[in-house]
Amino acid sequence: MTGNGGPWLSGVGLTPFGRQPGPTALEWQARAALAALDDAQVLATEVDVVICGYATTHGHLMPADLLAEQIGARPDAAFGMSAGGATGLAMVAAAARLIRAGDATTVLVAAGEDRASGQSGDVSTRTLAQVGHRRYEVPLGATVPAYYALLASHHLAQHDLTPADLAPLAVQMRAHAGPTEGAHLRAPVTVADVEQSRMIAEPLRLLDCCPVSDGGAAFLVSAEPRGGRAVRITGTGEGHRHQHICEADFSDLGARRAARTALRRAGRDLDDVDIAGIYDSFTITLAMLLEEIGFSTPGTSGADAARGSFDRAGRLPLNTHGGLLSYGHCGVGGGMAHLAEVVTQLRGAAGARQVPRPPRTALAHADGGVMSAHVSIVVEAA
Repeated sequence: MTGNGGPWLSGVGLTPFGRQPGPTALEWQARAALAALDDAQVLATEVDVVICGYATTHGHLMPADLLAEQIGARPDAAFGMSAGGATGLAMVAAAARLIRAGDATTVLVAAGEDRASGQSGDVSTRTLAQVGHRRYEVPLGATVPAYYALLASHHLAQHDLTPADLAPLAVQMRAHAGPTEGAHLRAPVTVADVEQSRMIAEPLRLLDCCPVSDGGAAFLVSAEPRGGRAVRITGTGEGHRHQHICEADFSDLGARRAARTALRRAGRDLDDVDIAGIYDSFTITLAMLLEEIGFSTPGTSGADAARGSFDRAGRLPLNTHGGLLSYGHCGVGGGMAHLAEVVTQLRGAAGARQVPRPPRTALAHADGGVMSAHVSIVVEAA
C-alpha cells in the first residue's frame, strides 16, 4: 500500500453506450477522461502518467500521447496497452503497480471507440477474428462469435445443458439495464425471446451476444484519495494461460488464478464479495467465468440467474448496470464499465439501481481474446 491506504480509484468517467454517430475514438476517450478528472477534482496538468487502450477504428501508434495532448495533460510517462477485452482492467492494475512502486502519484486510464458507427460490421468482424490462430483458425473463416460458440457447445455438452439454460443470464442483464441511463439496450426480454432470436453461431443466438456500441470509459487512480468519493484498490490479479483456443486448457483458463490472486492480495475470499462485475461478451462468457471463479458451481450459473441469485437484492448482485450484454460493448471501454459500476455502487451513488444491502467489497473481472487474458480487481469502500 502507499499513501493513505492506497492506491485509490478516485475518479470515474463513463459515457452512454450505443450507436452514436459523430465522435471519433479519440473524442470518446477524451470525454470519458475529462469526466474522470472532474469526478476526482483533478486537473489534467496534475496527471503524471496516461495509459490508453487500443481502438480498432483508430490505429494510432501513440494513443496515450495523443489523448494527453487532446485533454491538455503533460505526463511524465504515457503508453498504450492491448490485451483484448481485459485491457481496461489490465491498465488499472498497471496504474496500481506504478503507484505502489512510487513511480507515479496520479494515473489517468482511458479508452473509447466509435466501434458501432465508425466501421462496418464486416470490417469489425474481420478485425476481431484475428485473435484466432493465423494458421489453424483464421483461415477456416471463424469469427469471435464462432470461437465462443465452440466454447458454448463444449460447455453445454459437458454439463448436459441446452442453450435455453444460458438464456436467464441474458434476461438478467437486460433487467439490470432497464433503469440504467445510457445503456444501449433497455427493453426487457424473456427466455423465449432469447430462444427465438436470430442464430448467430450455433448454439449462440443474437440475444446471447453483446451489442456493438460507441462510447468511452476512464478512471483516475491516485496515491492519495481525491475528490471525496475514492475507493481503495486492495487487490489485483492476472492469468494468461493461452492465446488461441486450440491451445486452451479448459480446466484452467486463467480466471480462477486471477480472482484468487486479487482476493488473496486484498486479504479477502469469495464470501467477502458483496457485488461483482464480470465480463459478459456472450452468455457463455459469463457462465464460464462465474463457474471458474467460483460464484456458481459448474453448470449452474444459468439456473442461479433464473432463481434470482444475481438480482440487485440477490445473493450476489451482478453487472447491475446491464453488463456488456445490455449496457453495451465499445471495445476496451466495455470491460471498464463493469468496474465503473461496482465503484458507483460502493459509493452508494447508483440511484434507482442501487443495491439494497450497502456493499463494502467488490470484484471486477475482465476477459480478453477467447478466454485468453484474465484480470481481476478487488475494490473496497473507504
